Amino acid sequence: MPKPLSSLALHWQGEDDTQRFAAQLAAQSGLRNAFIRLHGDLGAGKTTLVRHLLRALGVQGRIKSPTYAVVEPHEVPGLSIWHFDFYRFDDPREWEDAGFRDIFTAPGLKLAEWPDKAGGMIPTADLAIYIEAEDDSNRQVLLQAHTACGQCLLQGLASTGQHGHE
Repeated sequence: MPKPLSSLALHWQGEDDTQRFAAQLAAQSGLRNAFIRLHGDLGAGKTTLVRHLLRALGVQGRIKSPTYAVVEPHEVPGLSIWHFDFYRFDDPREWEDAGFRDIFTAPGLKLAEWPDKAGGMIPTADLAIYIEAEDDSNRQVLLQAHTACGQCLLQGLASTGQHGHE
């Protein structure tokens, strides 16, 4: 990953903070065509954040983790969303075989858990979110913008003041 253009550190004190952050992120107009990489150990809260974000964007019904399928597509009016989980990715060449390059060039929101497993195939993220569990409910979160789109998202989140406890 290139050096971030800007960053924002947050502290979430429970799932309510995660849900509030997801709602604030969903409200950002630049999110519609963003690529967000999610980093963190098993159990850090990456999938929980994605589920809250998808709900905030209007996704209905059961939201499955794409751990086995690698990608789960979602549609809401006017927005395509792809949720990737590369945890079980063995060979970055699978990227080409699966047609992921086409998805990443298409309009829509892309969310990727375990992006490092895709090696150098994955494009630069607009926003990288690093989640570190302190205990069962507290999380240290670092947001890093790597593009102009990511910077707009960070600025929008910072201006709301409703993104968790700093």
